[in-house]
Amino acid sequence: MLPHMLENKEIFACPGCGGDLQLSDSSITCGGCSHTFPVEHGIPLLFWPNEWEAGKTDVTHEIKAFYEENPFPNYDGFERVGDLVQKAEKSGFARMLNEQIPFNVRVLEAGCGTGQLSNYLGVAHRVVFGTDICLNSLRLAQQFKEKNDLNRVGFYQMNLFRPIFKPESFSLVICNGVLHHTSDPFSGFQSLAKLVKKGGYILIGLYNRYGRLVTDLRRLIFRIFSDRFKFLDPRLRGKDIGDLKKTIWFMDQYKNPSESKHTMGEVLRWFGEAGFDFVNGIPKLTAFSRFAEKEKLFRQNPPGSRLDHFLVQTGMIFSGSKEGGLFVMIGRKKS
Repeated sequence: MLPHMLENKEIFACPGCGGDLQLSDSSITCGGCSHTFPVEHGIPLLFWPNEWEAGKTDVTHEIKAFYEENPFPNYDGFERVGDLVQKAEKSGFARMLNEQIPFNVRVLEAGCGTGQLSNYLGVAHRVVFGTDICLNSLRLAQQFKEKNDLNRVGFYQMNLFRPIFKPESFSLVICNGVLHHTSDPFSGFQSLAKLVKKGGYILIGLYNRYGRLVTDLRRLIFRIFSDRFKFLDPRLRGKDIGDLKKTIWFMDQYKNPSESKHTMGEVLRWFGEAGFDFVNGIPKLTAFSRFAEKEKLFRQNPPGSRLDHFLVQTGMIFSGSKEGGLFVMIGRKKS
């Protein structure tokens, strides 16, 4: 049996018809449409393809194939919980999340990749669900989970456009660095927003239109010069990460088959249309405001003006290039 799924059975739904799911040792069956989903190495394979109108571009399978070959991020040789905690807390952001997400809540990480954040957040007493379309990535996540007995974490293969959960199942939904690799980022956001409880939070990370310019320039140089001059990327010339991790970073940043770029104002409109209030952002959305070392991530901040957004985002051309021009915004679902 699947203990994590069984303990949280009431929130699961068939991604095809929305019916309740019936569990067995080796498969999962929908009580509504009778569709059967397999289980592989403890991972429920609940992926359901998009059913979009003819002519609409769908890069799901292209992106899936890319990350099956290039799982991101890799575990870079560490095997124990202590190694994972030490790595995660170096980022600052992961440490803040772990310190500030309450215990005894359900958290979804949609597009979890190899599950490092999900496993890290699951060390504490909260129930974490990591979903991704790429089975190779999920296998790495599952292996680490099982080796370290992280029983409050569960990994599931899922298409975020066809979620496997009932509406309003989570206190927090995290989707960091994922939506900009989909065919329709706003529709993906809407799909995930429905899974957030009233009063709960959604955290999304996207490539910024301004902050990504330096990466775009490097990509052009690499294309012209056959992937030479990799020292132009600060991560690739660093000595604190191994060659495998550098290769995976290079592929993710410069060879990804599909990506889009977004602005702070655009995401504020997404929040408004989905019934969310803006809470916080990294970087801050108001000019000359600093993100504090002990920042309260879920404390409400002003959304800033168009001038603020312009100043902050143009500053990201220089300050944000090391992280690939990624920005994060957090919203709270209205009660």
